[in-house]
Parts: sequence; C-alpha cells; structure tokens
Amino acid sequence: MKFSHPILAITTARLREFVRRPEAVFWVYFFPVLMVVVLGVAFRNKPVEVFQVDIVAGPKSELIFEYLESDEQLQPTIVSREEALDRLRLSKTTLMITAIDGQVDNIEYQYDPVRPGSVASRNIVDRKLQTENGREDVIESNDVTFSEPGNSYVDFLVPGLLAMGLMGGGLWGVGYAIVDMRIRKLLKRLMATPMRRTHFLIAMMTSRLVFMIPQIILLIVFSYFLFGVEVHGNWFSILLIIILGAIEFAAIGLLVASRANTMETASGLMNLVMLPMWTLSGIFFSYERFPEIVQPAIKLLPLTPVIDALRALMMDGKPISSLTAEIAVIGMWSIIPFVIALAIFRWND
Repeated sequence: MKFSHPILAITTARLREFVRRPEAVFWVYFFPVLMVVVLGVAFRNKPVEVFQVDIVAGPKSELIFEYLESDEQLQPTIVSREEALDRLRLSKTTLMITAIDGQVDNIEYQYDPVRPGSVASRNIVDRKLQTENGREDVIESNDVTFSEPGNSYVDFLVPGLLAMGLMGGGLWGVGYAIVDMRIRKLLKRLMATPMRRTHFLIAMMTSRLVFMIPQIILLIVFSYFLFGVEVHGNWFSILLIIILGAIEFAAIGLLVASRANTMETASGLMNLVMLPMWTLSGIFFSYERFPEIVQPAIKLLPLTPVIDALRALMMDGKPISSLTAEIAVIGMWSIIPFVIALAIFRWND
C-alpha cells in the first residue's frame, strides 16, 4: 500500500479536480487577463484630443477658419447657421462660433457646458482668436506632456488587479471549495480518516497557492507585452509578496468557510469581507482620496498592503526591506485568521 502524506494527498486531489473543470480554469486564468485587456484599453495613453468646431458662414468666417486651422486640437468647419445649430443639437460639434456683425473682435460662442469637450474647445478657440488678434501673454510659458514609460494609469492599475486576483482566488478558491465539500458530505468522509484538521487546512491553502502563482505571472507577462507595463523591482521580492498575499487570503477564506453550511451563507460572508476592500483599498484609484482620518484604517485592510507593496516594487523599484510595515500587516492577516479557523473549523454540518 502506497503511503501519502495527508497534505500531499489533499493538495494533489484539489489540483486534479481543478484541471478537470474548464470553467474554473477560465475564471482563474483567463478572466483576469480579460479584465487587464478591457481596462488597459479603456485607460491606455491616448493621443491629443481633437475638437470639432463649427464656424457660422459670414464675412469673416474664412479668416477665423485660417486662425483655428493651425491649432492641432481644433478641426474647424464653415457651415450655415441652421446647419451649425442642427449639428450642435446632435452633438456632431462641440462649439458654434459666430462673428457678430461680421467683426472678428466680437465673437459669440454657443455650446452646452455639460457636454464633454465643449468648455475645453471654447477655451482653446478663444485663446487662439485672442492671440491672433494681438493679445500678448505677459509671461513666457511652454507645455510639456508627461508620458514616461511605466508611469501611465495602466501601470498603476495592473498591481491593483493582481492583488484583487489574489483576494478573489483566496476567498472563493478556498472558502467556496470547503463549503462545497461540506455540502457534498466529503468533509464527513475526511473526518473518518486519521488526517488532522491542520493537514487539511494547510493542503487547501497550498493548492490555492499553486493555482495563484502561475495566474499572477501570466498577468504580469501579458501586461508587459500588450501594454508595455514594466517591472522595475526585484522579481524575487515580487514573488515573495505574491506568495504572502496568496497565503493571507487563503487564510481568510478558511476562516469564512469554517462554519458556513450553505453556498448562500458563504457567498454572503465573502461579499461582506470583499466589499470594503473593493471600494477602499485602492484597486482602481488611490485610497488617499479618502479623508485622512480613515486612511489608517484603510491601510489595515488585508488588500491594501498587498496593493501598496506590489506598486512599490513594480512601479518604484523599491527594495523589499522598505516594505516591513506592509509585510507585517499581511503576516497578521495570515496568522490570526488561520489560527481562528483551526480552532472553530468543523467537518460536518
């Protein structure tokens, strides 16, 4: 009879069960990549926005057209007043320009201030016409576009999505799986074996870790080749944070599932745990936008230190030694939930 340690046996069983479920493979590996593609395309670096503006035909319309045509942000067109009003109503133009009494020094702008681009195009046109008609700037200035590689919003977004994947994988991949096993009476069968609760819980965390590391690496590689997201920090340090984050959320998933008897209960508890982190921890925008009085509490949420650590490593290239506070919080959320789960976990319902 071949002997197998309980941790190895349960881990192997979970791996086999996972690869035999195509829907699980999709949600773990391909859905996060799909999110990176969709959000990366939505928030990619865009070229200079060009505004369509209409000049009402009249004695000075050709001169106004010449003034505005030289601005790269404007696309002027000369049309009749009726057509200009119709195009403005249908949002085919952002601005309607009329020279009152045929005078370039008496201009009327007609636009909808709540329509995107209207106010911006009005200001650009007014600045251009004022300059062409002799207005002098009292100070010398120049515009510099900030577009350094590795500092776009996509670079900011990817570490947040990586951490979010760790959170979802740990809570759903561990918690949901345990509740499913409890409902199918599999835990009762395991209870009859000599396996300890410690072995079972460690095995569940280990199997989740095996799933998560390839997922995160896939996301990082995919983001690099598709959007040019660069990793400035040490790869070993990043891998360490990924492992710690996976352990942290696996431990929280164990705690959530320790007593849940139904999928509805488990789903409710997981959403209750995840919702504050979804909204507060800075996945899509910096949590520094929230009032300073709540920021210390936000930094203690399980997801926040993982995101902060990944961004510090990937975007800033900081050493792992500068992340002791983040690692301490991750460690706290790894040990305490696991100890509590070990104490209150039950095999049967």
